[in-house]
Amino acid sequence: MLSREAIQDAYVAACRAEIDALKPGNVHRFADGHRMTVDEFLISAHVSAPLLSDPKLSTGRRILEAVRATRDAVKTNTNLGIILLCAPLARAAELDLEQRSAVAQVLASMDLEDTKAAFKAIVLASPGGLGSAPSHDVREEPQISLVQAMREAADRDMIARQYATDFREVFETGVATLQAAQNRGEGGMWPTVFAYLAFLSTFPDSHIARKHGLRAAEKVRSEAQSLMAQLTGIEEEAGKIRKLLEFDTRLKAEELNPGTSADLTVASLFAHNLSCNLHN
Repeated sequence: MLSREAIQDAYVAACRAEIDALKPGNVHRFADGHRMTVDEFLISAHVSAPLLSDPKLSTGRRILEAVRATRDAVKTNTNLGIILLCAPLARAAELDLEQRSAVAQVLASMDLEDTKAAFKAIVLASPGGLGSAPSHDVREEPQISLVQAMREAADRDMIARQYATDFREVFETGVATLQAAQNRGEGGMWPTVFAYLAFLSTFPDSHIARKHGLRAAEKVRSEAQSLMAQLTGIEEEAGKIRKLLEFDTRLKAEELNPGTSADLTVASLFAHNLSCNLHN
């Protein structure tokens, strides 16, 4: 069980670590992209943090109010995916339970009011590539829980899949990669870079798939897999950075933004930070 201040600090630290890492195709300190800036992401983190960590708000209301605060501050969708992933993690950190059990309990307890609030948040954020769904469309009055709605989208959206699987990939891919990188002595941005590449090389990025189709997402996934293999053969940091920047430049030139992989990376960093705080 963590205090509101500890949860808020863990979230801001996760957002900052993600933006400080060189994530090919996404916004980071080494290069802006996709008509968004580093400062917009950092502002978004700071204005959404108090709402995501507000113990008086339900999980759904945290999502909605954090999205509203972000829209008021930066006038664009910088963090809908981050908020959708981090709100349940923040609520779970307030419970006196083991972390993954707490996340499962939070998701199971979400009701129709949570769904309504989350749907409003998604419409307000207006994410790129948002189409219409044959059932339980976010623009319509919801009839089922948010977890049930996410299950219907889980085969095409990695954020939805986290709701359907109690955040399995966040813990088993993201957090596990962060921990493994730290265990082998990686420092600075590198655990975050490797967590991002673990998502990008293992799963077709949902944001790319929505905007450009599954074939484009699969191509990027395959290229990320090849990049990871190349990085293991490069000892000097400058050489690794050069390889990452080459991929970054190419993806941005083609307007391919692996935004979902970045969102999952923030959630993994947040979960990892929370776990470290819980065990200290």
